[in-house]
Amino acid sequence: MKKLNKITVIGVGLIGGSFAKGLKEANLVEQIVGYGKTESTLKQAVELGVVDSYSTDLAEAVANSDLVFIATPLGAMGQVMMDMQPHINENTVITDGGSAKSEVIALAEQAFGRLPDNFVPGHPIAGKEKSGVTAADGKLYINHRVILTPLATTNQAAIALVTELWQALGANVETMTAQQHDEIFAATSHLPHLLAFALVDMLNEHPELGDVFKYTAGGFRDFTRIASSDATMWRDISTQNSIAIVKWLQAYQDELSNIIKLVENKDGDALFDIFTSAKNARDTHIVK
Repeated sequence: MKKLNKITVIGVGLIGGSFAKGLKEANLVEQIVGYGKTESTLKQAVELGVVDSYSTDLAEAVANSDLVFIATPLGAMGQVMMDMQPHINENTVITDGGSAKSEVIALAEQAFGRLPDNFVPGHPIAGKEKSGVTAADGKLYINHRVILTPLATTNQAAIALVTELWQALGANVETMTAQQHDEIFAATSHLPHLLAFALVDMLNEHPELGDVFKYTAGGFRDFTRIASSDATMWRDISTQNSIAIVKWLQAYQDELSNIIKLVENKDGDALFDIFTSAKNARDTHIVK
């Protein structure tokens, strides 16, 4: 692909920082500029080779950019879009890394008056339980999916550019509607995170168990690894994709209620059927 002159990354934590670092390592951009509120973090991003330069002035950061990648927590995106709106070149492509696409689109429409033709909503399906610029990894997206949720009015050249950049980082790009995205990831990503947070919090609230975490083994550690994820990010996801998340929390609650009854009744055959069905589904669709 043609080398770009300038890309601006708003939010240089794990997601934005990994995007920037990967493009920098691939030498696909002349200048990658980081923007954020905390100058010490931005200086660290330069020192770690995540970005080439930084600015704490949003107008300066986005000026004449070929592409702006918004990688802030969802709760900050609306204000960022409103603040950058007067300073964006009409040819600048805008994309994001938010986990609730319907909400991001609504925020963009509110900030810009309508969804800009060059706005390509996106969501990289990759991450770590650790966050921040020190976790940035240029190889993070290799063999991971990136979901784009463009609208019918989205500029095809903008979609192509965003697609090419993600593919250059090794990602597999797919498209779907924002509604499809929010349902799927409420069930497969948002729900598991909430369950992990809830399990750890529940045990932490029961002092009668003593030093219970001392006795945790592999299964507990695997299940709850994602409870070490960034609390701000997951607070925002939970509130901004709430309808779909509540739907799947209730479905899971129904499943748990059924299992409680089976355990109380010592119905081993029914429990065996559930466990076998779940094992077969996971072995077929997830374990490679």
